[in-house]
Amino acid sequence: MFLAAAILARVRFATSFLAASSLAALVLVAHGCGGGSSCQTRFLSIGTGGTGGVYYPYGGALARLISEKVPCVQATAEVTGASVDNLKLLQQGKVDLAFTLADALSEASQGTGPFEGTGGLANLRAIAVLYTNYTHVVVRADSGVRRVADLRGKVVSVGSPGSGTELLADRVLAAAGLLPRQHITRHTLGVSESAGALKDGKLDAFFWSGGVPTAAIQDLAATPGLKIALLSQEELLPRLLPLRNGALYRLAIVPAGTYRGIAQDTPTIGVSNLLVVPAALEDALVETILRTMFDNKPALVAAHPEAAHLEPLTSAAGLPVELHPGALKYYRESGAMKNVP
Repeated sequence: MFLAAAILARVRFATSFLAASSLAALVLVAHGCGGGSSCQTRFLSIGTGGTGGVYYPYGGALARLISEKVPCVQATAEVTGASVDNLKLLQQGKVDLAFTLADALSEASQGTGPFEGTGGLANLRAIAVLYTNYTHVVVRADSGVRRVADLRGKVVSVGSPGSGTELLADRVLAAAGLLPRQHITRHTLGVSESAGALKDGKLDAFFWSGGVPTAAIQDLAATPGLKIALLSQEELLPRLLPLRNGALYRLAIVPAGTYRGIAQDTPTIGVSNLLVVPAALEDALVETILRTMFDNKPALVAAHPEAAHLEPLTSAAGLPVELHPGALKYYRESGAMKNVP
């Protein structure tokens, strides 16, 4: 539903081509199309998120890098509902790489939460840890709302449907003693729409799980005559720990000055962002994509500063799913996983 018909047709063509000649495709990906020979273009789709967040500009930069640096491959960044949506699109074969939050990936692998109807997605593999998401709970500074518990009876957006924001917002609300579908007037808007609705007085608060700074919140904070505040969630973190996925959460501080008018550090709940692929994606292609990312990291940072946190994995410990074999090969050969068998 997020891909144009032409892109879908090209993906289906590329899939059939690889089925007929997988060995040749692997050689082309790994070694390029030198010697004057021609090659069939491979099309890849990257599931990102909404245009106002971090996933989309980061994914767009990644798509450009792959298209420019990986011979015979063209990549496209797709606007999606983000984490949960991306994982379902991966399952359906509609995207080839996807950005996701670690807690959403954990739910997907176990077939729980938003994935109860689909069962565990055993074919997902991690290839990189990208950066940390900060759980923003944004209100007007003059709203009188000081804690998440104060949102009882308020009009609140919990993130777009099918997003990791919605998943985490429900958990944070529950940790604050609120029933997410009863104690608030619930809206499910993306970050850009949420920021606009708060500015227009149609929302009292909104949740957003994203990197810092998030452009939509920067723009909101710069609105003349409006001052925003971020709610601390530090007191709620211990209440998330008993959850099955509690180990995936940690304290993350939004530094003072990240957004206009916020002069103090804000303790929030942090969760890792991962880049994931289907287990069946060719090892050589995964290895080449990672080499392209790390060799051209400044181009990713130019698209969004959160890309500065991209670092080679030294261990697969703590990942919600297995590391892809192509990724393991890259990290071993780069020296990051010297002692990993």
